[in-house]
Amino acid sequence: MKFTLLHTDDKSKARTGLVETDHGQIETPIFMPVGTAGTVKAVHQRELKEDINAQIILGNTYHLYLRPGLEVIQKAGGLHGFNGWDRPILTDSGGYQVYSLGDNRKITESGVRFKSHIDGSMHDFTPERVMDIQRVIGADIIMAFDECTPYPCDKKYAENSMHMTHRWLKRCIQQFDSTNALYGYSQTFFPIVQGSTYPDLRKQSAEFIAEQGREGNAIGGLSVGEPHEDMYAMTELVCDILPADKPRYLMGVGTPENILECIALGVDMFDCVMPTRNARNGMLFTSEGIINIKNEKWKEAYIPIDPVIEGYVSTFYTRAYLRHLIMSKEILGAQICSIHNLSFYLWLVKEARVQIKAGNFDRWKTAMVKKVTTRL
Repeated sequence: MKFTLLHTDDKSKARTGLVETDHGQIETPIFMPVGTAGTVKAVHQRELKEDINAQIILGNTYHLYLRPGLEVIQKAGGLHGFNGWDRPILTDSGGYQVYSLGDNRKITESGVRFKSHIDGSMHDFTPERVMDIQRVIGADIIMAFDECTPYPCDKKYAENSMHMTHRWLKRCIQQFDSTNALYGYSQTFFPIVQGSTYPDLRKQSAEFIAEQGREGNAIGGLSVGEPHEDMYAMTELVCDILPADKPRYLMGVGTPENILECIALGVDMFDCVMPTRNARNGMLFTSEGIINIKNEKWKEAYIPIDPVIEGYVSTFYTRAYLRHLIMSKEILGAQICSIHNLSFYLWLVKEARVQIKAGNFDRWKTAMVKKVTTRL
């Protein structure tokens, strides 16, 4: 993987760049649709490419390992061969999913023993095992195995967890560097900064991660319930430490407002389930604000969902028709909402790139934050 820093903003820490992988280029800042189980929910791969123009999507180690399983994926030639996506893929290591299992997992120095949410069977994830699994899945960018601390989190627990994540990282690196990619293209490894919302821990973790000298770096353990002010403060602190010549990935973030504010702090890559999860409940993000399509006010709104972003579904379907579909619980309604929301997110980061290049990002962002937080 190669990263080239292209433009920086004079009035913020926003920047544009280009990530080059064996499956294609990624313009940053970028939003990555989440395809947890090998699919972005309710969206065809053709729509992802041609309508949404996703440059990279995510898969998840935990879910893909359990179902369909590694043997099925490997026989298909990796996840790219299995789902037919020929652009870059990133896989989350499963650390967050294991954290979410609560009482159904046990964390020790060696790794995590957990109970499958599918059939109750027991499994073990170690740093080494997770690297091997991600080799089989075959994503272009793979993540370190870490512990995602909850919020709120006792400082002593956060500190112990951070140090264990660092020890796991060393084991991940050793395993990754001693193994080869399986499908004829290269893979890149990103370590993850932890430390909860404690500035001294975040500083220590960011410095440790920067010292590893990997090709990109990630910020984890945020967007887990902490106030936005804390998220922004930790993000800014970490971005100021992580090297500027490598991409910075803020995991699991977030709302359009979060993305705009964190671009201004120096983040390059984002992912979140929000655009598709909220879509299935009828919440739409638009260039003028947030729409609950179930509201009565849209019953006779014979206007496009959002003509500004120029996506196919956003300009072809009316708000009135979409409301009818959602109220009738038609599957097409969830599909249209999902494609629209992802199109909006990709439009938003594309506009951010345009404004950064034009030297107008700061003023544009201030105006855009007001719009994307308005409920229509």
